[in-house]
Amino acid sequence: MKHALVFGGSGQIGLPLLQRLYHDGWRVTAISRGEQTDRPGLHWLRGDLERMPELPKRVDAIFSCGPLLKFAKWYETSGIEASRVVGFGSTSAETKRGSADAEERRVAAELREGEATLFAAAQPRSDAATVLRPTLIYGAGRDATLTRIAQLAQRLRYFPLPRGANGLRQPVHVDDLADAAFAALAAPASFGNTYAVPGGETLSYRDMVARTLACLRPPVKLIELPSPLFNLALLAAQASGRATGLGEAAVRRMRSDMAFDVGPAQRDFGYAPRPFRPSAQMFESPRG
Repeated sequence: MKHALVFGGSGQIGLPLLQRLYHDGWRVTAISRGEQTDRPGLHWLRGDLERMPELPKRVDAIFSCGPLLKFAKWYETSGIEASRVVGFGSTSAETKRGSADAEERRVAAELREGEATLFAAAQPRSDAATVLRPTLIYGAGRDATLTRIAQLAQRLRYFPLPRGANGLRQPVHVDDLADAAFAALAAPASFGNTYAVPGGETLSYRDMVARTLACLRPPVKLIELPSPLFNLALLAAQASGRATGLGEAAVRRMRSDMAFDVGPAQRDFGYAPRPFRPSAQMFESPRG
């Protein structure tokens, strides 16, 4: 029986990945900061990358579904044997690279450093590493973009956007990301490579938000405002704590295209993401 070690197994990508490993007959050891319940074939260890519990000395594969740089630095110094490593980064490594916001530039630099550290550590060990870069994630009610929009819209009973928010987006479902990690595992063409893993449909930011609002129960109205009026509304929302994390750079990106080529992932491991068809359940926070 093949053995996988999974970091971030209780997260929005990790949980569906555990299901795929389980159904394929893998034995899984998963790390979580919180208390979790074992089941046949799945053993949870409590800890994190800074306070690591005792781990198996050898596994067949390691998956990182959490912060890439922290994982890469741990992997660099770990003595664990694993011939295969699959880690998740983000397309923010590119989209926030030239941001006007210093914190966003730091995030992008950290993502690129995580990728470089992982590949550099894997090479002398003859481990085959792959990095997957998702676009805008949704589907489990735990993302910081569409779920936050849906929840705020339900409280306000409307949702404002600036006019011209037509930058292209490719929202990607968590189940498709789990499929991508599982498929890349056994695809030699993916060894040593980085892939964008976007969603299966490209649409404008405005249409992405409109489709999200339309699926809520009851549906919520989208209001498009002239930029000066939107900026005033944003300042008021920030002052009340309802728009934390939404700064000038984030608003500017609403008008910028952030579309990535799915071709390499399709070619090398058969990646086939779904179109964006949201439902209200996808934006409900999980219980427990």
